Amino acid sequence: MTYPPTPENPAQPENEKPGQAETGSAAPDEQQPPAGGTPPQYAAPQNEAPQYGAPQPQTPLYSAPQYPAPDSQTPQYSAPQYSEPQYSEPQQPVQPPAPFAAPAPSAYPQQPAFAAAPAYAAGSAGTPGPGEPFDGATDPDDLSRPLYGASFGQAIRRFLKNYAGFSGRASRSEYWWTVLFSFLASLIPLAFYIAGAVMLASASAASSAYNDGFGDEFGSSSSAPAAGLGITILIVGVILLLAVGLGLLVPTIAVTWRRFHDANFAGPFYFLSFIPYVGGLVVLVFMFLPSSPLGRRFDRF
Repeated sequence: MTYPPTPENPAQPENEKPGQAETGSAAPDEQQPPAGGTPPQYAAPQNEAPQYGAPQPQTPLYSAPQYPAPDSQTPQYSAPQYSEPQYSEPQQPVQPPAPFAAPAPSAYPQQPAFAAAPAYAAGSAGTPGPGEPFDGATDPDDLSRPLYGASFGQAIRRFLKNYAGFSGRASRSEYWWTVLFSFLASLIPLAFYIAGAVMLASASAASSAYNDGFGDEFGSSSSAPAAGLGITILIVGVILLLAVGLGLLVPTIAVTWRRFHDANFAGPFYFLSFIPYVGGLVVLVFMFLPSSPLGRRFDRF
């Protein structure tokens, strides 16, 4: 690398390195100017600051891409052509020949003839009976099902046989025949009770004495035996009423319980009768309700 000549060292050989020139040459005071000439004059270098302008950004020019229009055409469809199907006459199936011939009537012994089973009308939503949907009893002795259309004797026999049965159902005919039987059974004790009460009241009225204000008393001593008889009959009537009431208490509650089941209500609805004044009327209304097929859920199996 070469350096320009300086005023102190105007000439420097090209093959001489700067380090060698400084070490091998004499001091500037000891160097002699070149002969026959004046020393060169150098002007101080003029260093000007470079002028920089703000860079002007240039927006690149882009144009929207040009795409060729697609060369597509709307497909043309024609209406499909349908032809009427052709049907042939159906072929009758060929009956295969019977593998065995029917045996002669005399080949088997004569079977004994049995009486036909009794026909019962199937129960419907308006007419309860045996069969679907009410599934009533076909035999009066069948206590697991209600007997629809029971007679007085059948209802009383079922009432006494199913003395304390709280499961199953009881038809309306069974219930109301039972109510009639309970009323008739209490008539005789009730008659004794009324007769004894009347006789006792008559004897008491006849044996009463009064004073007319003049010292005379009037009365009858013959009423004492009548009063004793009246008391006896009254006591007998009361005892009979208690016996009948206690004897029919449990089966009456049981048949009422089963009647609730037949109307598709739970048996404990019976306790509504303990409501003062109106409880008995509410239970009476329930007893008039028709049978419901849904009450079969209370049947015994």
